[in-house]
Amino acid sequence: METSKFDIADYLDSNEMIAEYLNTVLEEGNDTQIIAALGNIAKAVGMTKIAEEAGMSRPSLYKALSEGSKPQFSTIMKVLKAVGGQIRIEPLPS
Repeated sequence: METSKFDIADYLDSNEMIAEYLNTVLEEGNDTQIIAALGNIAKAVGMTKIAEEAGMSRPSLYKALSEGSKPQFSTIMKVLKAVGGQIRIEPLPS
């Protein structure tokens, strides 16, 4: 029996799935996991498409979303906008 490596990008096939995935990571993850999630989403949507919509080169996008990177907040916002997302703040329950 042959197995293949699990790739979350294979399952991010709708705006709803992308939003649910990113919201879960934003809620439960840390900064490294959020950057990785954005990379997974960009891979699912298409790196070239996201790079163009974010006004970046494809290599710059790969570098910004690679493991161990520390992208600027403006880069994160550009990528979020390019994948059709936004950050929304809700008060935490008391």
